[in-house]
Amino acid sequence: MLDPVPGSSPPQTVFQLERVSAYYGGNLALRDVSMAIPRGGAIAFIGPSGCGKSTLLRCFNRLNDLTRSFRLEGRIRYYGQDLYASDIDPVQVRRQVGMVFQRPNPFPKTIYENIAYGARVHGCKGDLDERVETALRRAALWDEVKDRLQVSGLSLSGGQQQRLCIARAIAVEPEVVLMDEPCAALDPISTGKIEDLIHQLKQTYTIIIVTHNLQQAMRVADRTAFFTVDPHPGGEKGGYLVEYDATEVIFHRPKKTETQGYILGIR
Repeated sequence: MLDPVPGSSPPQTVFQLERVSAYYGGNLALRDVSMAIPRGGAIAFIGPSGCGKSTLLRCFNRLNDLTRSFRLEGRIRYYGQDLYASDIDPVQVRRQVGMVFQRPNPFPKTIYENIAYGARVHGCKGDLDERVETALRRAALWDEVKDRLQVSGLSLSGGQQQRLCIARAIAVEPEVVLMDEPCAALDPISTGKIEDLIHQLKQTYTIIIVTHNLQQAMRVADRTAFFTVDPHPGGEKGGYLVEYDATEVIFHRPKKTETQGYILGIR
């Protein structure tokens, strides 16, 4: 079982990482990461390409399990439970921890079915029409599509498709929504709408976003984690966590010279 809110009062830490390292075959992608992800708000992962940001993001919903060569060391706890314990169902994990990818990937189905399909698969209770409308409203898309729910989701613009994918993710009532560079393929206007949406969603969900856009991290995140990649003293190269703090601290008063250099564009 995977109980996201055990007991009568939900804990304030969603994910607790203890010396997490990730490998693809013999290649080290991420090494020795320890951090706590608080419940609610938005956390941004920033850093250069290849530093393990997306790898870590996919560890939270066990999407890396689909890569045969993947191996994880250390421990990730979800509300105190070992996320990789043998009795934890990855499918259940992915219901509690939704995912939005870099490029919009709506199903080749109607707008309505894009939302309803996941709810049916996961056995969600209640009125399906109401669930679809609620998800689309939360994704700030309802007013734009309410009169064409039976047209293909692929007919929407790129920004609308991404909001449809967000609606699809939240329709099954997750606790956490992961976003892997959700605005990378979008124009500035669509990006602004997604950022406004993140501000709304983080009042209800825990949002973890990977972004290369430092200004975006400053705009949407309450806390920011900076990762980089350097050769390990033993010669093994892999991404690692340099600094993790309130976004204001990371961008204006970083404690590490590596963070300051990255923020200033020195390296």
